[in-house]
Amino acid sequence: MKIAFQMDPIGAVNINADSSFRLAEEAQARGHELFYYGPDQLAYQEGRITARGHDMTVQRVAGNPAVLGPLREVDLADFDVVWLRQDPPFDMHYITSTHLLDRLKGQTLVVNDPFWVRNYPEKLLVLNFPQLTPPTAIARDLDTIRAFKARHGDIILKPLYGNGGAGVFRLDENDRNLSSLHELFTGFSREPLIVQKYLPAVRKGDKRVILVDGEAVGAINRVPAEGETRSNMHVGGRPEKIGLTERDLEICATIGPLLREKGQIFVGIDVIGDYLTEINVTSPTGIQELERFDGVNIAARIWEAIEAKL
Repeated sequence: MKIAFQMDPIGAVNINADSSFRLAEEAQARGHELFYYGPDQLAYQEGRITARGHDMTVQRVAGNPAVLGPLREVDLADFDVVWLRQDPPFDMHYITSTHLLDRLKGQTLVVNDPFWVRNYPEKLLVLNFPQLTPPTAIARDLDTIRAFKARHGDIILKPLYGNGGAGVFRLDENDRNLSSLHELFTGFSREPLIVQKYLPAVRKGDKRVILVDGEAVGAINRVPAEGETRSNMHVGGRPEKIGLTERDLEICATIGPLLREKGQIFVGIDVIGDYLTEINVTSPTGIQELERFDGVNIAARIWEAIEAKL
């Protein structure tokens, strides 16, 4: 097959952690041809969806993860699969790319389905499952957020469309910084904020569960660094081996059919204790850590699911 990856700069990836690299590596091992381009090189041209990029061969060499061919322009309708893999921010640039890729429907399989990536961003899709989530509010209005904090005392405040743990704050019962943080966030962004009741179970870790075509295939635990609230690996969270609990499986059984129906083939959900906190569909991570811990080929499972749809 011919596979295109729309992703952030390939030269900067960590070959031992990056999930896009692992997906490309597995595709190459299966005999597929790879093409790489950045989201800035995606275009609509008189009815065609095109990209300017490079034929690519990936290699597990630190600091040099890919050998690229000459720059060329391609018609993405000529490809079997396009991977939407650039990281957020989930801004108008990202949203526009989903609109363009959505025009390939019926010609090229785009993973994850861009229509539903656009309509189901991670911190909003969980609102479909209030029975699984901690108390949550989404608001820009300070009085609404204050009232939520008055009800729940200890809260987590974060940007609605952030990622990687950036801009996440814990405000406990004695904290006096809510007004200042609200002023800071609303001063540079028009986005609302999301607030959730703080879950003390996060001290034991924030579990990343990976689902392939709606089915749970494993999990890793991300433990916050000493003195840190956030467990994201981008900010020093430590990954460790962990199994799936009955509650994890219950959560996955509840959300899995919707993910499968909406073409969300590779999804990573975040579970703290017994609660679902995010459903990551834009650019989930965790494949390589799970493969090392469990001795399984998750990338192959993902490609098998894709190949079954072609």
